[in-house]
Amino acid sequence: MELIKIVGISFHTAGKIFDFDSQGFELSPGDKVIVETERGRALGTVVRKTREISPEDAPPKLKSILRLAEENDLQMAHSNSLREKEALQFCQQRVKQRKMEMKLVRAEYLFDGSKIIFYFTADGRVDFRELVRDLAQHFRTRIEMRQIGVRDEAKQVGGLGICGRELCCSSHLREFVPVSVKMAKAQGLALNPTKISGQCGRLLCCLAYEYETYNEMKKTLPKCGKRVQIEAGQVEVISRDILAQKVTVCSRSGVRSQMHIDELQQEIAKVDQTAASTEEKPKEQRPQQKKQSGDRPPRHRNKGAKPGQRKERQQPSTKPANKPAQEPKQDQNRQQQNKKTTGENPEQDKNKRRRRRPRRRPGRRTKPAETKTE
Repeated sequence: MELIKIVGISFHTAGKIFDFDSQGFELSPGDKVIVETERGRALGTVVRKTREISPEDAPPKLKSILRLAEENDLQMAHSNSLREKEALQFCQQRVKQRKMEMKLVRAEYLFDGSKIIFYFTADGRVDFRELVRDLAQHFRTRIEMRQIGVRDEAKQVGGLGICGRELCCSSHLREFVPVSVKMAKAQGLALNPTKISGQCGRLLCCLAYEYETYNEMKKTLPKCGKRVQIEAGQVEVISRDILAQKVTVCSRSGVRSQMHIDELQQEIAKVDQTAASTEEKPKEQRPQQKKQSGDRPPRHRNKGAKPGQRKERQQPSTKPANKPAQEPKQDQNRQQQNKKTTGENPEQDKNKRRRRRPRRRPGRRTKPAETKTE
């Protein structure tokens, strides 16, 4: 199976990279070539070296390189850039005359001059049909209006960032990465919108560069507010320097000191070793007192009694156990005494209950009136 040689080409500075079939040309990064695209012929710059892949791995609808760029092609590209400035000025005048709420960013001529593309930004949708008619009558070519975002605007216009260098998006950043406030918090930056926002008004793209590195280095450091035991005593972590791998600790007396994470871990290890050595020492065995046979645990008086009641003590019998015939008589005497004291006589109780119940006289039952149905 024959392999296909593919080369990466870009059409703008820091623009997207597209794959094209090299068609056997020996190319190196920086060479200018003429390629065939969906919009027609275009002038591109080689960005990646040629590489060989199988036809199965090749992207769909793969276009090929037509030829290397010549001097005439470069002159035509330069003349198109001059015409783009004139077209942008004319379009801005028309926008002001019609009082349209849109901001023109850039005008782009195709390589063969068959179309002009105007890039603009707006808060909402804009009706530019009349504007397109005016532009088509003046330039006698096809006109396309394309709305873009604020990040794309900064990429095409360019400029200097708060760091004093050229904007990343217009110099080397080819694709935009989502950026969140969480990245600024992880790096310990001040959450001031003027300091963490770029020229486009969105969060700086450079916040995403070191985010993963900060997350990996934070894993080795203790969190702020954590209390750690060292040889000098218990201290609390107040702040930490992630890149320097240092933490600031405060003792109970209010003394602050900065320690490297390795030094802190050594202090913690020493304390753990001393604690482990003290635990391994055998404990002093105390002499256990022997329990005497006569010692018995105290018993609760009312054990087994219901709440609110006292358990009656059973008087020990004074008579010897050699007379088993007299035991039932003693039980009968005790039952009679209990009946006298408590008044528990079943016959008397039944009479009392009967007297207490009120007698009810049976009422006369009246039958319901019969209704005659005709």
